[in-house]
Amino acid sequence: MTPEFHQPQAANSNLEPYVLDLIREEREKALSPREWQFRLRGYGYAIKQIDGAQIVTRLPKGIEIGVLPPEFA
Repeated sequence: MTPEFHQPQAANSNLEPYVLDLIREEREKALSPREWQFRLRGYGYAIKQIDGAQIVTRLPKGIEIGVLPPEFA
């Protein structure tokens, strides 16, 4: 078996505008990145780091829905 490498998609591809707005609003309210991720879990989203990119996933199965733009790093 050959190892498979994850290739992040282009910035914010597949992210609905309302999801990106929600993520942005929650980031502004949160005092720390940890709190921000906790707040997003309440809406059914999570952020995971892969090869330096922040990937938005849908909970509970962790389905990747898009890559966050660099402004969220």
